[in-house]
Amino acid sequence: MTNPTAAMLVIGDEILSGRTRDSNMHYLAGELTRIGIRLAEARVVADDHAAIVAAVNALRAGHDHVFTSGGIGPTHDDITADAIADAFGVAIDHRADALALLQAHYDRSGLEFNAARKRMARIPDGATLIDNPVSTAPGFTLGNVHVMAGVPNIFQAMVASVLPKLTGGAPLLSQSLRVNRGEGEIAAGFGALAAEFPDLSMGSYPFIQNGAHGTNLVIRGTDPARLDTAMVRLVALFG
Repeated sequence: MTNPTAAMLVIGDEILSGRTRDSNMHYLAGELTRIGIRLAEARVVADDHAAIVAAVNALRAGHDHVFTSGGIGPTHDDITADAIADAFGVAIDHRADALALLQAHYDRSGLEFNAARKRMARIPDGATLIDNPVSTAPGFTLGNVHVMAGVPNIFQAMVASVLPKLTGGAPLLSQSLRVNRGEGEIAAGFGALAAEFPDLSMGSYPFIQNGAHGTNLVIRGTDPARLDTAMVRLVALFG
């Protein structure tokens, strides 16, 4: 049975401008790999309503799960929740359970629960809240789209809340061999080996160290026995 696939949509002008370095994709890929969901695609879009709607609709049609990060805070440029609502064709408004969570949080903090902070309780109709143990403001799941904060520690906490509810597949395993040869030297043999094992994924990743060319050869798959067999062949070729 084929493992489920996922896509990630990173939302934010700050990512595209270079002001902020995205680390959420790297984290999500590792967590999904661990539970047997393959991160098959990732996109980055600006804080643009139409662009978010178009990307969400394309990704949710093509993958079992979509994870978004960014754009669910209290400021005017946090437009992700509205865009998700439009993508699904549903209404959005302040929701009582989200308001209650945030009211309690700001009461404990001694801070005013003002109109800007109440924006974080606007949830599309039909969505399920995603727990946020870091700063309380929830994410949400609507259909196969999981909408999360962009702040890395909050994103990671939300991922931890969502993953136990998802059905994965066999964990993706990998083995690698480092060879002190350039890609041009190993390409033919490595390509022939990949053709013999179509159920495995094989990739080559070149490097230069102390002026010398080398390549890391990586084999990935879900069947450990097949992976071991392919690695024996790889070592015999280039080890």
